[in-house]
Amino acid sequence: MSVNRAILVGRLGRDPETRYTSGGQAVCNFTLATDETYRDRNGERQKRTEWHRIVVWGKQAEIAQQYLHKGSLIFVEGRIQTRQWDDREGQKRTTVEIVASNFRMLGGRGEGGMAVGAGAGAGAGEAEPQAAAAAAGAAAEEMPSTEISDEDIPF
Repeated sequence: MSVNRAILVGRLGRDPETRYTSGGQAVCNFTLATDETYRDRNGERQKRTEWHRIVVWGKQAEIAQQYLHKGSLIFVEGRIQTRQWDDREGQKRTTVEIVASNFRMLGGRGEGGMAVGAGAGAGAGEAEPQAAAAAAGAAAEEMPSTEISDEDIPF
């Protein structure tokens, strides 16, 4: 048995960028920063930031594009994926990214957060994330382009 699961809580480093495949499926990319605070050998407090590439597909990608922005505090759950390709100069390039299966906006409105999330289940026992994805999809279709309030969100 093996497990490939990453859980992160951090802030977006830039606004999401969404593209569409030739088949019309949305794919959204953004970077997420996580911080770690520790004390060095001299006892001084140090802070280290780790940057993660996040990829979101389908309806979740459209929701991410609509509601996330630079600085948003979010929870992301997904799998770690490594990709390799040749760049224009023929050099082999490698990237490690998190392919999100679930994300949730955290924080209050002052921090850019809302009670909007998306989830996707892949197997039995994951009915709750599937219900969240359906609710998020319904919310995205029904939400007006103007300011929304807590009453506008169905979950």
